[in-house]
Amino acid sequence: MTRNGNGSGGLGHGYYFEDLAVGMEASYAKKITNEDILAFAELSGDVNPIHLSDEFAASTIFKKRIAHGFLTGSLFSTVLGTKLPGPGCVYLSQTMKFRGPVFVGDEVVATLKITALDPDKARATLACDCSVNGKTVLEGEALMMVDRRAPRQ
Repeated sequence: MTRNGNGSGGLGHGYYFEDLAVGMEASYAKKITNEDILAFAELSGDVNPIHLSDEFAASTIFKKRIAHGFLTGSLFSTVLGTKLPGPGCVYLSQTMKFRGPVFVGDEVVATLKITALDPDKARATLACDCSVNGKTVLEGEALMMVDRRAPRQ
């Protein structure tokens, strides 16, 4: 993958469709902080007290505040946009199934793996998994449009 500084945040272009293969995978790990949750609430407008109030969250099944599901899911976008397929790809769709909570201080590992390639449309399908301590907390599937190395004739 070319990663030269070309004004795109230093990443350069990601993989081209022709460089992809079923089974390729990439991961990104992030410790979720209270500041992340507060910033996500501000950015998204989701100020549900289950994310922001210790007192409210104590009365829920989780007993303490949880991170926003889409904060966790945004780690899929991190992998897709920076690693696999990387810069230049375009998100077409994403499914998500929430399997468990993410708490302040948890390290979430997002791992994505190519499961199918459509050469006619230059599309890649990726299985998506976020885990905490090896346990899946979020899973889904992403469909990406990926640049070809050269335009089709």
